[in-house]
Amino acid sequence: MRLLAQLIFLLLFTSACGGGDGDSQVAETPTSPSTETPEVTPAPSSLCEQTTTSVNWEALMSEDCDTLSQYGLFIDPISPTSEPVSPGLAYELSTQLFTNYANKHRFIFIPEGKKANYHPTDAFQFPVGTVLTKTFSMPYDTQVKGAENEIKIETRLLIHRESGWTTLPYLWQEGKAKLTLGGADIPHTLNHQGEVAQFDYHVPSRAECKLCHQINRDGESKIAPIGLKAHLLNTEINYQGQTVNQLQLWADRELLESLPNSTEIASAPSLFDKNADLTQRVKGYLDINCAHCHRAEGFASISGLRLGFHIDHTSYQYGVCKQSPGWDGGAKGLSFDLIPGDGEHSILLYRQELNNPKDRMPPIGRSLVHQEAVILIKQWIDSLPPSLGNCQS
Repeated sequence: MRLLAQLIFLLLFTSACGGGDGDSQVAETPTSPSTETPEVTPAPSSLCEQTTTSVNWEALMSEDCDTLSQYGLFIDPISPTSEPVSPGLAYELSTQLFTNYANKHRFIFIPEGKKANYHPTDAFQFPVGTVLTKTFSMPYDTQVKGAENEIKIETRLLIHRESGWTTLPYLWQEGKAKLTLGGADIPHTLNHQGEVAQFDYHVPSRAECKLCHQINRDGESKIAPIGLKAHLLNTEINYQGQTVNQLQLWADRELLESLPNSTEIASAPSLFDKNADLTQRVKGYLDINCAHCHRAEGFASISGLRLGFHIDHTSYQYGVCKQSPGWDGGAKGLSFDLIPGDGEHSILLYRQELNNPKDRMPPIGRSLVHQEAVILIKQWIDSLPPSLGNCQS
């Protein structure tokens, strides 16, 4: 009986499918809705391709994305100068890092539940996951403020991954910030107080980023932040319409631990703050522009010149009557880094006036001379008593 039933079923099935009428076409067997295979959206081939309205932490920690927008750091992908995605926070430095009069827009992203560790003299220690962004916008006229008077040139990322800090330079082109590991030179025309300068703004390569950010310790060379030091962050800023102390704000937002009493924290005033002590103003400027290389662990350690804010400015290591190794003295044939009372013949000043790549200081980061700073540094050196040192060749 079972065999007969199977035979009847087979005949009925064949007839229903049109297999018994001599038609050479083979009909498809209808598929039951319950057994249909649902459409599957292919998984992103890269974490950079993930679509998210929050910060793309996974990509930040593991991949060098082709475009800045893939990290999801800003609400408006083409505006990295405002409105960071939470937990991003804008921050400022108390004195100027000079880069051809560029305006800089800085933000810090520290993952929820993590904090930076305070340090009294050096850059803070930041947890894995921390991201620093700095966007450089070049004005067309230094005396005109506003976004309509400037053009975005580059955005630099400093990312603290499990393997350590890494740098990523992004060049703005056609409304997008594109990863540009080899660097670039961007022609620009600048009107500064009536004087027009035409020059190439240099976007550093990834290798050049390391020259400034590398710290050599215990036989290892590592990347580290530069400007995030107590004396450079200890300043008043505008936050949500109120004037607040920046370091206290970080502590209140639980981004910083071990913050001491405000009376124990040094502060580097702006070089152009006429109400502040000139020595402190100059030392703060030299710290942010020069000390990352001119320190024991820095790229220029062999020079013996130490320009950190907390170094005694009357000492030999700060350059007082110290001969400069490895440099020929330039056209003036100068011998000493700093001659108290004589800025004209101090290498420290002279190399900031020079603009040839092999002679200028800093060697990376500027194509123009910061004339206003040169005037004030000369004024400071001239004010130092010659009795601080006996500079004789």
